[in-house]
Amino acid sequence: MNVTQAIQERRSIKAYDPNHRMTEAEIQQLFSLAILSPTAFNIQHWRFVAVTDPVLRHQIRAVSWNQAQVTDASLLIVVTADLKAWEKDPARYWANAPKPVSDYLVKAIHEYYTDHTQAQRDEGMRSGSMAAMTLMLAAKEMGYDTCPMDGFDFDAVSKLINLPADHVPVMFVVVGKALEAAKARGGQLPMDEVVIYNTF
Repeated sequence: MNVTQAIQERRSIKAYDPNHRMTEAEIQQLFSLAILSPTAFNIQHWRFVAVTDPVLRHQIRAVSWNQAQVTDASLLIVVTADLKAWEKDPARYWANAPKPVSDYLVKAIHEYYTDHTQAQRDEGMRSGSMAAMTLMLAAKEMGYDTCPMDGFDFDAVSKLINLPADHVPVMFVVVGKALEAAKARGGQLPMDEVVIYNTF
């Protein structure tokens, strides 16, 4: 499957085969692709919580408007962002770069994020969102369907997964085998309404 086909065929699926299980090799393949997603300064803010425990899945479903895909999909991923990744040994993000490059970027990271809480959050959410799209497209190529979700109680889920105080949830991505085909697209806006050249 090429990228164009994956983009065209990826749909948000709600009904999954609850008996299907992904192999650990498949899960590892999925995450090995997700961690190639772009991030500002290569900080890699994303942290992926793969929820496989059935009891925990039911607890999360209870605070997610009782949406069936939370428990029925083969895998529930809580995409989170480490808001303080920028200050946690930032030299490691450029360990393979020449020292002058690494020194320059580590200094730039410090200057950009220090005392800029909005930038810390914005970059974490952007990075997590890009990783979520990578997960969904990679899953489609692997023969799986997905659904991104924000229909859940963020505080309650944070408690259930013991999310550190300096992390925030970005979204869920559920992955599994669809029980039914996606409905027809609701309607795409015309390109000339959403693509603006130069200025509004």
